[in-house]
Amino acid sequence: MKSLINLSPRVVKLIVIVLPMLLYVLYLSVVAADRYVSESVTAVRQAGGDGGAIPGAAMLLAGISAPSRDDTLQVKEFIHSRGLLLTLQKRLQLREHFSGTGTWDWPFRLAADASTEDFIDYYRQRVEVVFDDRSSLLTVRVQGFEPGLAQQLNRAILEESERFVNESSHRVARDRLSFAEGEQRRAAAQLQQAKTDILKFQNRHRMLDPRVQALATGALTSELEATRSRLQAELSSLRAFLNEDAYQVQAMASRIAALQLQIDAERNRATAVGKSGDRINALAIDFQGLQLQAEFAQDAYKLALGAIESARIDATRKIKSLTVIEPPSLPQTAEYPRRAYNLATALAICVLLYAIIRLVLATIREHQD
Repeated sequence: MKSLINLSPRVVKLIVIVLPMLLYVLYLSVVAADRYVSESVTAVRQAGGDGGAIPGAAMLLAGISAPSRDDTLQVKEFIHSRGLLLTLQKRLQLREHFSGTGTWDWPFRLAADASTEDFIDYYRQRVEVVFDDRSSLLTVRVQGFEPGLAQQLNRAILEESERFVNESSHRVARDRLSFAEGEQRRAAAQLQQAKTDILKFQNRHRMLDPRVQALATGALTSELEATRSRLQAELSSLRAFLNEDAYQVQAMASRIAALQLQIDAERNRATAVGKSGDRINALAIDFQGLQLQAEFAQDAYKLALGAIESARIDATRKIKSLTVIEPPSLPQTAEYPRRAYNLATALAICVLLYAIIRLVLATIREHQD
């Protein structure tokens, strides 16, 4: 401890500043591998969307959000997903590139025996995805030890992302259309069943429409009752000046009795139980229920047909696609490591550490004295 306190400032400077800086310069010049960055800009657009033509203030007042925002955020998560990495590994053999024997930069090199989880973490550090909240644009920055590989990886990411967007939007459209077609088939089956029930009812009771027959019976009964009332009035007038056994009185009474029998017969047809065991009025009510069911099924079938057409139009209007604003670039110079910046930062840290050590040593010596 005493030997450390008695170190001269020159030796401390050599240990804290000169030696670390020499080692770092040696690392940057010999070991550190160049890392090239390929950059692209993309966004998700909707085929029928016209949100781009609406000014920002108008969108806020109308309560409308950018139509591509949520979809672009989904693409951002997809780019860092495990499934995409496994697909890219099959296409580009990323493990071999990032853990190749020609790369000795161990702090930025993937271990040859790295697990899948470590590989995913390494991939997410090398693929930077930046989302612009104002324009809903997505910037993809891909690092690679070779310029061509960085560009290929960036292009492959955009291709797989475009496939993801297309499949997602088409899947939603197919699901909506499939649901509408299923409802249409169900409505068609209900309509056909309702028609079949009406035909069975008509064949079983040998009636086209019991309601029409019931109305006809009622109208005939009313007409017969009116005729009976008129004949009863005539009979009363005949009895005023003729005897009861007069021919005219007996004939009129016979006609009235025949009308009454006919009226009773028509009433029995409407309300009494017939040979089939059903009353006409009951049959009319049952037939009306069947017709209401058929009309309801027909309306549902029309709505289902309209829903299918609406789903087709809406699916076409809402198809989304990945728009590449700036294609993946082919880097000419390495962006990393930033040697001048890193050296300046390391020098500042070493100088600060040297100052702290000098201050600590000076304080210890002062207390010893």
